Amino acid sequence: MTSKEVAVKKGMYTAPKNEVVTEVKTTEKRKKVQNKVLVQNPRPTNNQVKKVGVDSKNEDDIIVENDDVSYLVKQLINSASDNLGVGYRGGGTTKAGFDCSGLIYSTFQKFDITLPRSSHEMATIGTKIDISNAKKGDLIFFINRGQRRINHVGMVVEVSGDEIKFIHSSTQSGVIISSTKESYYNRTFAQINRVLE
Repeated sequence: MTSKEVAVKKGMYTAPKNEVVTEVKTTEKRKKVQNKVLVQNPRPTNNQVKKVGVDSKNEDDIIVENDDVSYLVKQLINSASDNLGVGYRGGGTTKAGFDCSGLIYSTFQKFDITLPRSSHEMATIGTKIDISNAKKGDLIFFINRGQRRINHVGMVVEVSGDEIKFIHSSTQSGVIISSTKESYYNRTFAQINRVLE
């Protein structure tokens, strides 16, 4: 094998001038193209910086955080959450006001799922689930105000260890998210039903 220096001395090796020139020309072209792009698309100001994230217009881009949570359940939770802050109204099923079962009934109805209208009747459908197996989208029931039967319902929106957070319409605060760790709801908890499989 001959070294490059020996090959150059013997005249066996010459630098490929055409390739170098081509590289220079290509580099110059790139610089010109880059300059044109910079002129045509000036750097955006802080107010114009485009945020990089999930394109919500393309369903293929949806990120599923947990395989146990179906797309329908996420939509139900989002739909119910759109009503946070709406006041309580007995018999209400609209943004003018909801009672507890009215919130759940109208939320499911948006997705063509018809539930019974009262919390007591809702408690009779689906499968009764042990509290330790609760999942997002399950219905959670309570017996309030010294009643003998179920008279309050919410929908599970988060399960973290032994704490369950649920969205519901309370007589005092309207549509809110509460927790089974709150003493009132811990004391009045009755059951959890799974209506979506």
